Amino acid sequence: MSDVWVDEWLGTARFARYVDACSGDRARALQLYEWNVQAGQALMHDIAHFEVALRNAYDAAISARWRSRTHWLLDAESPAVVPIWRTKTVKGMKRGADVNTLTRKSVDSAIARCGSAKATSGKVIAEMTLGFWRQLTTNAMEKTVWVPYLHRAFPPGTQRSEVDRAIERVNALRNRIAHHEPISTQSGSVDAEQVHREMLALLRGIAPQVHEHLTATSTVAIVFARRP
Repeated sequence: MSDVWVDEWLGTARFARYVDACSGDRARALQLYEWNVQAGQALMHDIAHFEVALRNAYDAAISARWRSRTHWLLDAESPAVVPIWRTKTVKGMKRGADVNTLTRKSVDSAIARCGSAKATSGKVIAEMTLGFWRQLTTNAMEKTVWVPYLHRAFPPGTQRSEVDRAIERVNALRNRIAHHEPISTQSGSVDAEQVHREMLALLRGIAPQVHEHLTATSTVAIVFARRP
């Protein structure tokens, strides 16, 4: 029986990646695709819990030391929106650049979606993406966000660079899953299991009880054990 419908459904180029991973066995390739979807669903469950814990831990860490009555995300002096100027070399020429441009646009867009002047901090926080929260631990945010605020959300001695690297990898994995890309190392992509372990390690530091709950409810290990 012809399985041309699989190529028509998934696209020849997309399915070919799974066929190659299965040494040309198209039946096994389809099984691998189905497993990839199941693995993505299991990972997204855990990433969703991690993201909510992360954003609330960040909000608590900043809010506890924010001196204005206006919430830090809605304040004009927020470290997430004020210009942060750095010198960059572009084609051999030094130029000043505002490295906070993307975060400012993200915050402004979220506020607009939440009703502009009527926006509440809770709604705006829920609108911010994982990519936004990751930006708060980049090197550019070391002095304005990490040192005065965010390092307090983690155990003493936690390195900003390690946190940033781990969250960047989690965000990249999340985006791969959202775009239905392969996550199996056997298909030549990201080491999802390693990223998952790094994510759990971060979660243990910022929210131990959430970590305990997540490890009890996660199905990632079960799904990965069933990899074709």
